Amino acid sequence: QVQLVESGGGLVQAGGSLRLSCAASGRTFSTYGIGWFRQAPGKDREFVGYIMWSGGSTYYADSVKGRFTMSRDNAKNTVYLQMNNLKAEDTAVYSCAVRMQTGAYGHWGQGTQVTVSS
Repeated sequence: QVQLVESGGGLVQAGGSLRLSCAASGRTFSTYGIGWFRQAPGKDREFVGYIMWSGGSTYYADSVKGRFTMSRDNAKNTVYLQMNNLKAEDTAVYSCAVRMQTGAYGHWGQGTQVTVSS
């Protein structure tokens, strides 16, 4: 089993930055990468992007491309989501999940709230 714990959320003004962390524990060797998702009130969950443990390749949704950057620290089994130039529409609960070999996601974290004030 894999457990994920997000941290780093908070309140920030528009144009500001935050860095989220997703710490993995357990059978992490069985995972291929970590994906980030977000869900705003009253909206469906939205894919933000993913990063692979091996090689560090990344993929971003168009809505965050150029503003958000993912990185990983394999020694710490931790993935980071650096969010710059935040906008009010980035307000959401951000969650990380394990990306499987099939491309499916599971073992969701509990999420961390990001609120951007305009």
